[in-house]
Amino acid sequence: MTIQINKPELKDKIVELIRLTSTDLPQDIIEALEKARDVEDKDSRAQNVFTMILQNIERSKTKSTPICQDTGTNIYYVHYPVGVSTIEITKLIEEATVEATEKAYLRPNTVDSLTGKNTGNNIGTLAPYIHFEEWEKEEIEIKLMLKGGGCENVSGQYKLPDTKLGAGRDLNGVYKIIIDAVNNAQGLGCAPGIIGVGIGGDRTTSMITAKEQLFRKLPDSNDNPELNTLENKLVKNLNELGIGPMGFGGKTTVLGVKMGHLHRLPASFFVSIAYMCWAHRRKTLTLKNGNYEFI
Repeated sequence: MTIQINKPELKDKIVELIRLTSTDLPQDIIEALEKARDVEDKDSRAQNVFTMILQNIERSKTKSTPICQDTGTNIYYVHYPVGVSTIEITKLIEEATVEATEKAYLRPNTVDSLTGKNTGNNIGTLAPYIHFEEWEKEEIEIKLMLKGGGCENVSGQYKLPDTKLGAGRDLNGVYKIIIDAVNNAQGLGCAPGIIGVGIGGDRTTSMITAKEQLFRKLPDSNDNPELNTLENKLVKNLNELGIGPMGFGGKTTVLGVKMGHLHRLPASFFVSIAYMCWAHRRKTLTLKNGNYEFI
């Protein structure tokens, strides 16, 4: 059975997905920020920063305005059943993007790299970025993440071994370079951050995997026991760096670390780090049995 799509209705739902992603932060992120505020010293700069961040989140939701002036790169991960046209879904996402920009849920944020001209509607070459994956379920799942330029600028990729850091081709080496990356970022990238990590693959698939990790909920556990242990260790040790929110110092430098791994060539060992700011804007839209749900 091929899923039936009402195109105008789905387009409108994607506009709403964009609005919610831009203006309404996920509950797991809010709870992590509240916890971070409560463990900081009373009336410290760190606690005051978290208080202002949480006030901003509440006002953005109430007024339906973007949480951050940089509404970021629009990154979609779409799962779809057999028989659904990815061309049609792409068109609907593009139409919704134009409408969401007109409604100011998105800032005009897409610039031609050669001419420097802003398209004005967030449509361009691979903008928005859409990753499609077919699955056996009779439903469509559209995940959206808005990733700002500040946190993207402190993201990066390492190549193991790294003699400068004394990092070899093992999980201890991965640990060392993640510590190095977050320490180098300091308050840039709008700390506290959420760190997505891709281990292995080539340069492209490694970073794609790192960004995929950012769709995971903060409280979840990694299916791989070794990576789960390392994720928890890194959260603890990164928060001991004392960088704190926005680099003002404090007990919370990261809200979470999420890791995935890929097979690789014997000659290469890449580790990609996708740094996400505290304004971790992600939402999911599902269409199943004619019903829509936002998660």
